[in-house]
Amino acid sequence: MTGPQAGEPAKHPPLVPSLADHGALAMTEDELRDWGRRFGRSARAPLVVTLSGDLGAGKTTLVQAICEGYGVTTDVTSPTFALVNEYQAPRSAVHHIDLYRLDRPDQLAALGWDELIGGRALVLVEWPERAGDQLPPGRVTLSLQHLPDDPHRRLFYAGWHQ
Repeated sequence: MTGPQAGEPAKHPPLVPSLADHGALAMTEDELRDWGRRFGRSARAPLVVTLSGDLGAGKTTLVQAICEGYGVTTDVTSPTFALVNEYQAPRSAVHHIDLYRLDRPDQLAALGWDELIGGRALVLVEWPERAGDQLPPGRVTLSLQHLPDDPHRRLFYAGWHQ
């Protein structure tokens, strides 16, 4: 195997934080925030992370915790109306994308989708199902679900998508 050409960055798949093993857990909000902070500390760009779940399941709460662990020091808010928020962290930029208001995957181009997910950044995507087949391989997938018998906990799934 040969190395990169002079001036060319090394090409490798994103490193998957060890906390993203396949599995499911029922978590309180505090446990979810703690997991997110630990995940953020272990994440390395470039990395795309998708977060799915119903409204109010805790996606933005988890994004806030991941950003905190990653080193973002400004307030992290939902980009529901802006669609994309960008934050700075010591290791790289963080792009927080909310696709809830998109109707079709072909609307991604207007966001600069290819540039957002193809750059050297931590990319956090809420409502990833709206992207259709435009999601890149080699991403971490996170999913949150309400537990009908326990409103204070969420069922949390984490995995690696090839």
